[in-house]
Amino acid sequence: MGEPSQPLVTLRGARKVYNAGLPSEAEVLHGIDLDIARGEFAALIGPSGSGKSTLLNLLGLLERPTSGTYVLAGEAVQDLDDDGLTRMRRATLGFVFQFHHLLPAFTALENVTLPALARDGRVTHAMRERARELLAAVGLTAAMDRKPSQLSGGMQQRVAIARALVLEPALVLADEPTGNLDTASSNEVFELLRRMHAQVGTSFLVVTHDPRMAARCDRIVELIDGRVASDVPVKASTPEPAA
Repeated sequence: MGEPSQPLVTLRGARKVYNAGLPSEAEVLHGIDLDIARGEFAALIGPSGSGKSTLLNLLGLLERPTSGTYVLAGEAVQDLDDDGLTRMRRATLGFVFQFHHLLPAFTALENVTLPALARDGRVTHAMRERARELLAAVGLTAAMDRKPSQLSGGMQQRVAIARALVLEPALVLADEPTGNLDTASSNEVFELLRRMHAQVGTSFLVVTHDPRMAARCDRIVELIDGRVASDVPVKASTPEPAA
């Protein structure tokens, strides 16, 4: 048998302290240990103030841990300088937020190609075709040339999902991706995330306050007061036997 594959994400003893050494010092994360496997679809839950956003910022290379280690795709993140972090973020990560953050002056297609423009300084024909394929995959073939103001909230979030996937990231961090949508649109967007996960094999970590959404993930990590309170797989429901 071969050796088990290395986790995509390995956090060990990750602490985050703000205003260290000052009277206002606040430790938000207290020694987080967390692994995320390649191809995993996990939920991150916890009450407001539990440290979810801070943890997501650490995982997304937007902030550095005060102490501890972070290995992402085999790279020791704490050893990278700011330019290295930027390159790593662009090469490895995709982001979906509660608010889609689409640029209003750009079409859906142009918004999806923005990560390529930021990384390479230009958008190639191949990248534009990939953006078209992703928009088709999320059901927006007829809306590629529309601007965000011409799209519903659910459609805008679909564009954001396509944008997150356009550079083929190993990990997508989704922060309350349905928190600004009605129930029907929330269900559609979540099912889209699951479908894209199944198709492309990208790992997903979804932050959510919705227990129903968390229960539809494969694993639930609960954060309370800056510590991992529980980390459990979601049991698949067993169909009731026919009468």
